[in-house]
Amino acid sequence: MTEFARTIFDSQSFSTFVGARLEHVGPDSAEISVDIRSELQQQHGFAHGGVISYLADNSLTFAGGLALGGDALTAEFKINYLRPGRGTKLLARAHTVSTGSRQAVCQSLIYSIDDTGIETLCAVAQGTIVTTAGRRGESA
Repeated sequence: MTEFARTIFDSQSFSTFVGARLEHVGPDSAEISVDIRSELQQQHGFAHGGVISYLADNSLTFAGGLALGGDALTAEFKINYLRPGRGTKLLARAHTVSTGSRQAVCQSLIYSIDDTGIETLCAVAQGTIVTTAGRRGESA
């Protein structure tokens, strides 16, 4: 599954564009990080909410897809921004809360990390991930 996850991640043009890294995957979990660069900040110097949202969405989908055993899509997700993303790096840690035959409910905690390595929780997301297996016109 790790090789499968890396192949999928490496094929995502947007992940490459923002400089994201797939840090870790497990049977029902994933960690994705992005360095906070000026191009990814909003007008106050914080990580743009869209970058945090990207990390939430992608980490949820990877955790759910791994739990479901294959390729997956996000059906929906909700995010709560708790505090500004500041520092040098953002890290999303997602895990599966519940898995059925076609969908998984997952949670992602997104941290900002400063240059001393201190992690600060800046957002929490929850989403429903669905498998693409068995769908007409989509890969399994």
